[in-house]
Amino acid sequence: MNLLKSALVLMLVISQLSYASSREIEAESKVTTSHKVKIKGETINYSATTGTQPVWDDEGQAIATLHYTYYQNQAVKDYSKRPLLISFNGGPGSASVWMHLAYTGPRILNIDDEGYPVQPYGVKANPYSVLDVADILYVNPVNTGYSRVLKDKDGKLPSKTDQQKQFFGVNADIKYLAEWLNTFVSRNDRWLSPKFLIGESYGTTRVSGLAHALQNQQWMYLNGVILVSPTDIGIKREGPVDAANRLPYFTAAAWYHKVLTPELQKLDLDDVLAQAEQFTLDQLMPAIARGGFLAPDEKQRIATKMAYFSGLSTEVVLQNNLDIAPSFFWKELLRNKGQTIGRLDSRYLGLDKKEVGDSPDYWPELTSWLHSFTPAINWYLSQELNYKTDIKYNMFGSVHPWDRTNNNAGENLRLAMAQNPYLNVMIQSGYYDGATNYFDAKYTLWQLDPSGKMKDRLSFKGYRSGHMMYLRRDDLKQSNDDLRDFIKHATPPAGTAAKY
Repeated sequence: MNLLKSALVLMLVISQLSYASSREIEAESKVTTSHKVKIKGETINYSATTGTQPVWDDEGQAIATLHYTYYQNQAVKDYSKRPLLISFNGGPGSASVWMHLAYTGPRILNIDDEGYPVQPYGVKANPYSVLDVADILYVNPVNTGYSRVLKDKDGKLPSKTDQQKQFFGVNADIKYLAEWLNTFVSRNDRWLSPKFLIGESYGTTRVSGLAHALQNQQWMYLNGVILVSPTDIGIKREGPVDAANRLPYFTAAAWYHKVLTPELQKLDLDDVLAQAEQFTLDQLMPAIARGGFLAPDEKQRIATKMAYFSGLSTEVVLQNNLDIAPSFFWKELLRNKGQTIGRLDSRYLGLDKKEVGDSPDYWPELTSWLHSFTPAINWYLSQELNYKTDIKYNMFGSVHPWDRTNNNAGENLRLAMAQNPYLNVMIQSGYYDGATNYFDAKYTLWQLDPSGKMKDRLSFKGYRSGHMMYLRRDDLKQSNDDLRDFIKHATPPAGTAAKY
């Protein structure tokens, strides 16, 4: 009996080990469900298709599979005229969950009007989604969401080095995603549709590079690219530019927390920022460029003005030689109140173990967001979209070290615009974003086309929130309206020739 019992236990263990070792995502899968949502007073009947589609190498072997969710308005008769919005988040290593469940999609997080998590967790209808004017595709790059590297024919995964070469770098990422999108567009008969890319944070580097790669490697021409809270996209902002460009963001955060002088505090944020921006360009940047050879009385004057616009003391500004690190600012601004402020959204407050130090213990905004996003996306995909898997949904996946060499995304976006007279670009930024600050975004916009010949196709929109500006209800509405107007503007009337 004991021998039989031991055998049964051994068989159970082997069975469990076998089951655990086979927990792999399907290379090809698809589930379609039907739903409806009311957008701007109109009921939209739509389908949601979620599944996986392979990434192939040059020999036609499946080397990875990407999980995606694709929304289509079911009332559309002619998809050749229907815009397609293709959405990526960033990191690198971040899933597409953020814009999917909080910005453009038909369902959004159950959060309060300022973006803070509430229980019960879950999702609700998004009355501002752009699904009324465009179908939407959300893509998870390799190792994010349910997307994974696949084993080869011998049952082995590529080495870490080979994986990095194939997927984890600026140019590798762009190359395989361009190929994947070609397949998706072909499978879903969307070649004739006006096409738009939207990327957030590092996703802006991704879509800037993809705009050029799709045109020059896949011969797929776009109508628009939207950069949400952009990185530098390969356009350098170093030295005095990097240091000076932070000040307008400091001003915005200080204004929000009501630590500026009464003279500034009584003004509207837009008016305060206009003053800070002018000082930054006309006085601060040249002063920092002079470094240690800036005259002492001029250094004192500049420091006093920096303190005026940042909410910090003149003494602290001088101690930092006019170069205030963002991490120090997040720790210092409300130090006398025993609080820190958020990095990605400086409206959020944190509590550190000690008030001393030069950087916060943690990012209060990120912990707040993970509260609501993680349970919502896992429940939504399995329960509402009926996609069942034991694979873990990676909010942040393993993609490092990320190869950042030869990052020419910004220049390639400029070249794509020059080659394609249809192509328009819009930047969307939150004023309280300290990670990819809004004035850096403006600077990137100004430098994208130094000739100025395409500036009528470049635009900037700012919002009174942070990195994910759409979490605040008022900005969710405004940012979607701006996106909706952009899509309509960048979709030319029938018969309009693409020429200069």
